Amino acid sequence: MKSDLGNVSVYRADRSRNAALWMILWLLLAPSVITVGNDGLIASPEPDWPQWRGPRRDGISDEKDLLPGWPQGGPQLLWKIDSLGTGWSSPIVVGEQLYITGDVGDDLVVYAFDLKGTPKWRVSNGRAWKGPYPGARASCTFSEGRVYNINAHGRVVCLDAASGEELWTVDILKQFEAKNITWALSECLLVDGPRLIVTPGGRKALMAALDKRNGKTVWTTEPLGDDRASHSSPILFRHSGRRLIASCSSAHGFGVDADTGKLLWTVPLKNPHGVNASSPVYGAGLVFYVTPYAELGRAYRLQADRHGVAAEHVWTSQLDTVTGGGVLIDDTLFAAGYKKSKWWFGVDWLTGQTKYELKELTTGAAIYADGRLYCLDEQGNVALLKPGSNALEVTGRFRLPTGKIRGDAWAHPVLHDGRLYLRYHDTLWCYDVNSREDGRKEGK
Repeated sequence: MKSDLGNVSVYRADRSRNAALWMILWLLLAPSVITVGNDGLIASPEPDWPQWRGPRRDGISDEKDLLPGWPQGGPQLLWKIDSLGTGWSSPIVVGEQLYITGDVGDDLVVYAFDLKGTPKWRVSNGRAWKGPYPGARASCTFSEGRVYNINAHGRVVCLDAASGEELWTVDILKQFEAKNITWALSECLLVDGPRLIVTPGGRKALMAALDKRNGKTVWTTEPLGDDRASHSSPILFRHSGRRLIASCSSAHGFGVDADTGKLLWTVPLKNPHGVNASSPVYGAGLVFYVTPYAELGRAYRLQADRHGVAAEHVWTSQLDTVTGGGVLIDDTLFAAGYKKSKWWFGVDWLTGQTKYELKELTTGAAIYADGRLYCLDEQGNVALLKPGSNALEVTGRFRLPTGKIRGDAWAHPVLHDGRLYLRYHDTLWCYDVNSREDGRKEGK
């Protein structure tokens, strides 16, 4: 008996060691399954406003000491830039430079300016878009001294941020056997560590990761039936220990493993036009997708285990957001409707119930900082909104100082270092929204 018990102990010890070895091997072979860090959006390691919608691509700035209200006519205009060309891309700001794009003649032009609006360089990223709604689409993305951009025809370029020198380029439509879409590609590219994420929607890849140093393919996501690319831009987040990317194709919302590109879930997101423009929103284990004319705003609870991730529908809202996207603050999603209800909403994030509505502005885009929403509606109206317990209070309002606006003021606002940047096609305005006297005297 003593010998038998000894053998059992040895067996159990061996089995425990083997289990531990298998666990270590599993983690090494599947690094994306368990990662270090809390659930939530993964911020760019770059400073300032290095990509579309800010550090986390959620439209939220961490800045404080901003004006709680604006005088009649709006905050002080510091400077403006004219002759940018046609387009809806927003600027990005890193260090002492600002980068923005515009269609000028036959070219898509990428510009660099200093923070006083002085030109530093300009280069072409291929052809301008001459089809329906002509103009530059995608904003630039900054990473480790390089600027990345995709033009309307799928030409991805990597530029030296200091000089504008072209370092490499890839035609993702050709590379992944994809066709352009009706209103042209407009994805704001995502950098994830050493990888640049693109969504060609082709026969060889729904989504792909490129090596950001040279443009070579790192991984691809399997095609999703006949789905093509759309106008949505991806978000990167951590959920239940997994690093995930969520975006939209022409008929689905989807999610992939950020390290391998494996398709993990899809949800229906099809409308008669085959277009999805709003990026997903993630928070508290829920991911929100929206398309007009069909599914409207839907939240899905992500359920993750070692085998994969499932998306379970939990609520539907009347929101039918398009170009503006949504901003999630604590337990409230702020967004504007498009076709069904063309005004602003505060929606309970856990239930989908409408908390309040604001009909003084039409549909548009917003960012959030220091307890306020900075909104630009498609008619060129700019408003500062303070969310309350049961209402959105307007604490400042003005109109973009330009000529006739054709209901297409779709560029998202940008806020950095006490400055609010607003773009309408040919012009970029820079406003001072800093409340500190020292900062205002220094022109910060």
